[in-house]
Amino acid sequence: MSSESLPHRSPPGPVQPVPDCRAQPRFDAVPERAKWRYRPRRDFWRSKAVRAGALITLLALCGLVILAIVRDQTGTEGFLVGLGLAVLPVPLLATAFRWLDRVDPGPWRNLLFAFAWGACAAALVAIIANSFATKWIATATADPSSADHLGATVIAPVVEESAKAVAVLMLFLFRRRDFKGIVDGVVFAGFTATGFAFTENILYLGNAFGEDQASHTAGLASTTAATFFVRIVMSPFAHPLFTVCTGIGFGAAALASARCRWRRIGLPLLGLLMAMGMHALWNGSSTFGTYGFYLVYAAFMVPVFGLLTWLAIWSRQRELRTVAAELPAYAAAGWLGPAEPLALSSMRARSMARDFAHRTYGGRRAARTVAEYEAFATALAFLRHRAHQGSAGADFTAREQELLHHLWERKAVAGPALLYAAGAAGRIWIPPQPHPYGPRAPYNPPASYAPYGYETPYGTRAPHGPGPAPEQSAPYNPYLR
Repeated sequence: MSSESLPHRSPPGPVQPVPDCRAQPRFDAVPERAKWRYRPRRDFWRSKAVRAGALITLLALCGLVILAIVRDQTGTEGFLVGLGLAVLPVPLLATAFRWLDRVDPGPWRNLLFAFAWGACAAALVAIIANSFATKWIATATADPSSADHLGATVIAPVVEESAKAVAVLMLFLFRRRDFKGIVDGVVFAGFTATGFAFTENILYLGNAFGEDQASHTAGLASTTAATFFVRIVMSPFAHPLFTVCTGIGFGAAALASARCRWRRIGLPLLGLLMAMGMHALWNGSSTFGTYGFYLVYAAFMVPVFGLLTWLAIWSRQRELRTVAAELPAYAAAGWLGPAEPLALSSMRARSMARDFAHRTYGGRRAARTVAEYEAFATALAFLRHRAHQGSAGADFTAREQELLHHLWERKAVAGPALLYAAGAAGRIWIPPQPHPYGPRAPYNPPASYAPYGYETPYGTRAPHGPGPAPEQSAPYNPYLR
């Protein structure tokens, strides 16, 4: 494996050097090694149990209130019809955003909170604030039609995007370790907007069904069919597209150094203003004439959707490049095998490593072990990347050793699996193997691939220097099935 195949980073300034790896490494900065998890002390009001209980209670109350409001406006039958139709795009959008987050997948609790906030809290604030503002404008101007138009194009974008942005802001402030960049901002904003659109679609589709019931209209000519086509078929991505702008602003702020306060404050505000502007343009498309909606959809919404999709995918590739740039330092210190940074910076190689562990080491448990190893290694790369930017925090050493401890405990299974995946995916060159029906040669990996002394399912590998590996009692070649 050539060192030219990996990106190089200049030696960091204030960042501490990578600790050396020994046969029995010590993790002095981890308070309780047996628990594997570093937990800094917190005040009672900042404990996870208190905050989780308060959030669950708040969201549950908001959910009950908005359920009563929507059911009162649509009726029981209209609510059930709207619920059945509005749920259709949710799995597709959630799967798309979760796929985008596969490089460094965050915990599901963050995504569930974002979705619940959008579906309950943000939707409740929007319904109450929009109704109050529209009625106040109609009373003040004595022009209900103008009040409805002004409420849709000015009031609704400001209220709805601000309410959805609160969820992204809370995750940015209180889940800072899980909010690492643009991809995380896009995912959190997308889940929040998906939840908001879900509740809003129930309301619109339920009201449309009620109008059809009153006018005895059915089939493709019904208002329900037209509403379903516009909101579910043509523009299920509308609300996620608006709020993703806010998420990109927060994601860019997460990448900024702690010294750049104007970026950490100004970029989220800029993203929020862009979300409001796009939302206002979308809601006001009817003012451009009969074909205004289709004009805005084709000339603005679709190109912007393509641009933001490209930006999200580019950010995901950038995360893989960060993994490839940061992990070689740990490979040089002996924590990782030399081929592992190449395998961990390829989604295809990661998948192949999990499949190999599933086939070779005992099913789902081994595959889950490799998946955890990949996640911890990625988190380690991002932690060191933030350290280079000066935003890793004062507990960098403890968090680094915590992640190294996780890797060490899973190295026995994940190391050979990633070595196999790096060769099978073409990330490193593997010497030609003998014919599967001929005699098997002993497996003597090159010195550059030699493990650094750890237990494997095939016996103990002792560290050795340059030259051929020591003889093994049971030779094993991971590249021959």
